[in-house]
Amino acid sequence: MTTIVDEQVITSELESVKKRVIDLRRHFHQYPEASLKEYETIARIKEELTKIGLPYEPVGETGAIATLIGEKGPGKTLILRADIDALELEDKTNKEYASKNPGLNHACGHDGHAAALLGAAQVLTNLKREFSGTIKFAFQQAEEIGAGAKQFVKGGFLDSADQVFGIHLDSGIEVGKLVATQGATNASCDIFKIEIEGFSSHVARPQAGRDALVAAAAVVTELQTIVAREIDPLDPVVVGIGVLKAGTRYNIVASHAVIEGTVRSFSFETREFVLKRVEEIANKVADSHRTKITNFERYDAAAPLINEKQATILAQQVASEIVGIENVITDNPKSLGADDFADFLAKAPGVYGRVGTRNLENEETQYGHHHEKFDIDERGLALATAYHVQYALTYLN
Repeated sequence: MTTIVDEQVITSELESVKKRVIDLRRHFHQYPEASLKEYETIARIKEELTKIGLPYEPVGETGAIATLIGEKGPGKTLILRADIDALELEDKTNKEYASKNPGLNHACGHDGHAAALLGAAQVLTNLKREFSGTIKFAFQQAEEIGAGAKQFVKGGFLDSADQVFGIHLDSGIEVGKLVATQGATNASCDIFKIEIEGFSSHVARPQAGRDALVAAAAVVTELQTIVAREIDPLDPVVVGIGVLKAGTRYNIVASHAVIEGTVRSFSFETREFVLKRVEEIANKVADSHRTKITNFERYDAAAPLINEKQATILAQQVASEIVGIENVITDNPKSLGADDFADFLAKAPGVYGRVGTRNLENEETQYGHHHEKFDIDERGLALATAYHVQYALTYLN
C-alpha cells in the first residue's frame, strides 16, 4: 500500500502545521459554545478555511462543509468530519487556555477535532497536485445532542460521498496509539419520554383516584424485563431510566407522571425491537392500572456506529504506517456511548478511528471525557492530523 506521495513531503507538510493546530485547539478551548450555538466557533473555522483558500457552504446555522478538488483528475469523493460543540460544564483545568465562557467546557475533545481537521485541510490543499478526486471537510455542530449530523444528511451533503472518515480523541488510550476497530463500536442512542394520566383524589380515599405515580413506577420496573428476558444475553442493550416525576403533594394521589429514559443498542434490528417493546409495555402496564399513556415521544439521537470492513482494514494499514503496527489497536472495546457520526456511516461506508491522548506520566490527561478537568496530551493532535491526511491520500490514490 502507498499514498503515491513522497513520505518526506508529507512529513514536512505535517510538521509545518503542528504548532498551528495546537494554537487553534487552545483557541477553541478558551471559547467553547454549546450545541447549536457554535456561532463564534464556526466563524473562526470559516476564517481559517478562507485563509487556506477553500470554498465552503454553510450547513444549518453553525455548521460548514468545505471542498477540495484534487488536480490529478476526477475520482472518488471522501468526506472527513470533525464535530465542534462543547459541553455545559465548568472548566476546572486551571490551564492558561481554560474556558473563558462560564459554564461551558470542551471536555470531550471536539476543540482538538476541529483544529486537527483544519490542519489536515491545510496540508491536503498544499498536496492537491498529488491526488485525484474530491475531499470534503465537514465541520459538524451539535454532536452532543445528536442534532448536527442530521443537518448534513437532510441537506444532501453526503449524497455524493463514496466514503466517510472521522476520528475521536480518547483519554482512555495512551498517546502514540491509533484505533481502527471493525464493526459496531458505539451504541445507538434513543431518548424516550412517556406521560401517564390518571386522576387525583385524597390519599385517604385511593379508590376514588387513578394513581399515575404507582403506574409509572410499575412501568419503570417492567421495562427492565426487556433486557433481562427478551434479549440475547450476548447482545448488549441498555434500557435506562433517568427521570421519574409525579405528584404535587404527599397526601394527593398523583394525576400525572413523566418518565424519561434511553435505549442503547449495537444493531438496527435490536434497536427497533426494544423501542417497540418499550412503548407496548408502557401502554399495557398503564392500562392495567386504569391509567392512560397520553404521550410517547422518541428522539433519535444517533444510530449504531458500525465501521465498514474494507474501510477499517484501510484505516488499520494507514495507522500502522503512522505509528507502527504495534501501536495500532484493532479490537477496542465497544462503548455504549453514542456518536452521531453514525448518521454519516448510515449514508456511506467508512470508519471512525480513535486517537490516544492519555499520558501515563501526566495525571492531568487521564480524566475521562465529560469531566471538569478533562485535558489532552497535545502530541495526539499531530497524530489526529496525520490520520486524516494519510487516510485521504491513500484512499483517493
